[in-house]
Amino acid sequence: MINIEQKSHTTKDGNTVIILTPTGRLDITTAWQFRLKLQECISKLSRHLVVNLGQVNFIDSSGLTSLVAGMRDADKVKGSFRICNVHPEAKLVFEVTMMDTVFEIFEKEEEALEGVPRSIAS
Repeated sequence: MINIEQKSHTTKDGNTVIILTPTGRLDITTAWQFRLKLQECISKLSRHLVVNLGQVNFIDSSGLTSLVAGMRDADKVKGSFRICNVHPEAKLVFEVTMMDTVFEIFEKEEEALEGVPRSIAS
């Protein structure tokens, strides 16, 4: 079981961004649950997602896979998928797998929110 805090933010131009903050480990036992949450948010709430990984101290390949799947879902609907505040222990996984070049990763949540594209024909 993974605990996922969810909040929403409205950008200056009226886009809604969903911010998800999972806590704990993003691994084989929790990745599927996180994946479903990402899918649900993108399909029902907003095309724009920010995932704050500040509370996730461990990510394995299934955790990365759930993030990639979320990014693809957002891409399909011309949305945005950003990651911020990556926990130092999890950062290594992104670097070793070169996933830090695949995702848009920001230091702070505010930066990730500012970076959300100005309405792409919403």
